[in-house]
Amino acid sequence: MDVAAEIKRRAQRVERGIEELLPLAAFGPKRLSEAMRYAMQGGGKRLRPVMVMAAAELFAGVPGQEKAVPAGVAVECVHTYSLVHDDLPCMDDDDLRRGRPTVHKVYDDATAVLTGDALLTYAFQLLTRFYGSEPALAAGLVDELGDAAGHEFLVGGQVMDLMFEGAKDVTAEILNDIHSRKTGAMIRASLAMGGRIGGATPAQVQQLRRAGLELGMAFQIVDDVLDATQDSATLGKTAGKDAASGKTTFVSIHGLDQARALAAAYTERTIASMTALPGDTAFLVGLTQSLLVRDR
Repeated sequence: MDVAAEIKRRAQRVERGIEELLPLAAFGPKRLSEAMRYAMQGGGKRLRPVMVMAAAELFAGVPGQEKAVPAGVAVECVHTYSLVHDDLPCMDDDDLRRGRPTVHKVYDDATAVLTGDALLTYAFQLLTRFYGSEPALAAGLVDELGDAAGHEFLVGGQVMDLMFEGAKDVTAEILNDIHSRKTGAMIRASLAMGGRIGGATPAQVQQLRRAGLELGMAFQIVDDVLDATQDSATLGKTAGKDAASGKTTFVSIHGLDQARALAAAYTERTIASMTALPGDTAFLVGLTQSLLVRDR
């Protein structure tokens, strides 16, 4: 399998889904809908929606993958909202995202806040609109995404990240906790939501959650390595910001070589969890392996 070509093909389906499902300017204030589209159409890897679709395909084939597109777009709405807010001056204060000016630089701070708010709420509208005819599935998807995006995980992890910025006593355990709540929880939800759409059993959904959490940690460690080793043009965002802002990272705690070894270990555990699932897991395994050696 040409994993890179498959990722690209599936990401292109996500792009079409974003174009089809995001509000047009005619719906709501034009400035807001334009800002939502600007934030969402800035490219990016689209890994989370691709994971939603791939997990659904494991259990329901190509029809499952297609059925999962709205849920994938919903996950991407939540992910993008978190980036829009992360980039604000009161948070990580960044002017560049996905190789373009951030939303608050193109519009203004207030519009960026409201754009993030709108994307977050729109994600749940998508889930109820497209899966409402299957109430149990819709409720499960809303619960899965709401749990990952809420105060215990994504938002809670962001609060912890800000609390410990510049602190000298951040341990490896605290760092693991922060990123299992942020990156880990959203990737966990992506795989679990895909499994639910495909008709996975509760035990299989739990297996997907476990794989997603391991993969999220591997992804974050590689992110920290890239921030320390790549330039802004390659990353599409400002390189070296973690060190400049005094953030504790996997690199600052473990060093580059050990951080890379940790990412490889998490990747191996992810693959072990995935290969225990039914169906053809070749794409998900290949995707997992590719994330370990990515350059942005």
